[in-house]
Amino acid sequence: MELDTDALVAAATDNGFTGAIRVEAAGECLFEQAFGLADRAHGIPNTAETQFGMASGSKTFTALAVLSLVADGIMSLDDPARRWLGTDLPQIDDAVTVRHLLGHRSGVGEYLDDDADLDAYLLPGSMHSYTSPEDFVPLLDLPMQAEPGAEFFYNNGGFVLLGLLAQRASGVRYQDLVRQRVLRPAGLQRTDFLRSDELPGSAALGYLYPDSLRSNIFHLPIEGSADGGAYITVGDARRFWLALAAGAIVPLELVEEMTTPVPGHDAEWPYGLGLWLPTPGGVWAMVGADAGVEMKSEHVPAHDLTWTVLANESDKAGPMMRHLRLWREDVLG
Repeated sequence: MELDTDALVAAATDNGFTGAIRVEAAGECLFEQAFGLADRAHGIPNTAETQFGMASGSKTFTALAVLSLVADGIMSLDDPARRWLGTDLPQIDDAVTVRHLLGHRSGVGEYLDDDADLDAYLLPGSMHSYTSPEDFVPLLDLPMQAEPGAEFFYNNGGFVLLGLLAQRASGVRYQDLVRQRVLRPAGLQRTDFLRSDELPGSAALGYLYPDSLRSNIFHLPIEGSADGGAYITVGDARRFWLALAAGAIVPLELVEEMTTPVPGHDAEWPYGLGLWLPTPGGVWAMVGADAGVEMKSEHVPAHDLTWTVLANESDKAGPMMRHLRLWREDVLG
């Protein structure tokens, strides 16, 4: 599994990449390096131990929190969302199920414009007012976009709704639920939901532009929620994949269901229940992009291969991602 590390470093350097990269196969670290600054104002460099925002990458954590409740009989994949919504969000079709939401096939309205510029202010009000899925309820009261189960379309609102359902079903605050049922069983000690107004020195600020001090603090909720926003390190990403593949987070039968493409998925980018499953088969992926954040982490269980790119500037990770994707395709033949 020879990796052209010189070409990878050149791609990072030529494109002004700021973040961290780690590649590991069969227990051997093939590459680990950080680039750029975690804090530009104070000249603090990124390192392999820096915590970076995951954006939508942590939707996978939401899915696993829900699946762990399914494993314990607290929820069921075929439960209607209405079971926990009661009279809230009356425009959501009563036929929408947990399974629909996990596979982006619910048809519920979308509260976030994924096609907007990455420096756009997408949420109304102050970012400090969004600390729980309950805070998003007024934004989720939207008309249905499609019949439940009829088609696949990526939906942030559906995952916020999942977090709301899981919080109500368990009686545990969403972020604590993920800590208890995902992060701790996986042994992730440097992954968490960090508040942007009290980031530790180990976390990278997210920057909107090259050579600028403008950060994303007013663009994203002050604390990550069910559709994304946790922080992770490149090493913890590897630990997460190994724990998932070993059944340490949820039972292996649920991992199998999670990693099976849902009906109506994109042929080039299939999706399971909370995971992207890029072709060729057998690849699992977490993907995220937001103001000042970009990430992708892939794992191939059959080859014990993991690569992770975490960036703390908008639109900076693409060249490294493409380089590693092509390498992965070459490895898998």
